[in-house]
Amino acid sequence: MKKKSWKELSWEWFKALLLAAIITAILRNFIFIPMTIEGSSMIPTFQQDDQIIVRTIYDIQRFDLVVFHDSSNRTLVKRVIGLPGESIRYEKDQLYINDQKIKEKFLDNNLVNDAGGIWTSDFTLEELTGTQIVPEDEYFVLGDNRRSSNDSRYFGSIPVDSIIGETSFTYYPFDRIKFVP
Repeated sequence: MKKKSWKELSWEWFKALLLAAIITAILRNFIFIPMTIEGSSMIPTFQQDDQIIVRTIYDIQRFDLVVFHDSSNRTLVKRVIGLPGESIRYEKDQLYINDQKIKEKFLDNNLVNDAGGIWTSDFTLEELTGTQIVPEDEYFVLGDNRRSSNDSRYFGSIPVDSIIGETSFTYYPFDRIKFVP
């Protein structure tokens, strides 16, 4: 068996490192995008300056956490409440989708429980947007910190093409590393 020369070994290492760099760049820039949380609208799910991973390959379901650009091109993170074709209303802090009560388990936390009073004020989709159902290819989103969130109650439902991706993982700060259900 012939020993490889220094040049041959160097070339093989170079190719392996180049391939690793290309794969990393593709994953980081097109499939898993790192992002920093700004603001308090998603407390307690996310805190100011949390570092999250955004997956650009997704299948949006109710209560998923989506990252999107709003009409002023700000990048926001909110929770999907209403899907295309659904009617939405809140009455006495209770979510109704197509007149069916829906439990929001993620709101069972100390922030909400200790706040007292109404967490999500009463509204109907029609009162907010003038439409009875969420339009096709759009989603109705709310922040988890309902008392301090600029969300679909103010700017309407978001078009699917404004969505960057879905998030479910906090990777920094280290004491907050977690998958978000």
